[in-house]
Amino acid sequence: MLLVLTVPAFGQNQEPTLLVLGDSISAAYGMELRQGWVALLKKRLELTHPSWKVINGSISGETTAGGLRRLSAMMATHRPTIVLIELGGNDGLRGYPINQLRENLRALVQAAEAGGAKALIAEMEIPPNFGSRYTTLFRESFAVAADKTGAELIPFMLTDIATNPALMQADGIHPTQQAQSTILDNVWPYLEEALEATR
Repeated sequence: MLLVLTVPAFGQNQEPTLLVLGDSISAAYGMELRQGWVALLKKRLELTHPSWKVINGSISGETTAGGLRRLSAMMATHRPTIVLIELGGNDGLRGYPINQLRENLRALVQAAEAGGAKALIAEMEIPPNFGSRYTTLFRESFAVAADKTGAELIPFMLTDIATNPALMQADGIHPTQQAQSTILDNVWPYLEEALEATR
């Protein structure tokens, strides 16, 4: 399901638009969409950057390959100014090849930039189910993709959340409703810089 969150238009010009392309972390898994961090972001932008529109293109279970298949159409439809890519966690949980993950992240950034948008990559981490080598290479993939493409890297969104059982759902993978404001606070400094740069 695609949730479109809008804020009031500013003048007669095309609204600057932020597209969040993510998985269950951004699709508010286990709660109502209005309780997730992207919805909280919409409320913050209403106060700080009221001309901006937010499109939440996140789907639970999405992979980088799935996001890549959808992105071109979303770029054409919404013409975003910024694309925040929050994908890769499901690739890692399924043990997909690291080279494939890195190539898909690179291609996502290139597709966003080809559509005239600034791209941000949100770093993801996974449990050590596939061993320390795979886990390390997975973690490094986001910085590698950002370095190769020039995209802005957002450090792990679940910092101070993933290791706190009180802020994680019973599956140990998804954050609770109570954690959503912290996710937004973790993302905000990097996103705000991108918002200001587009002025």
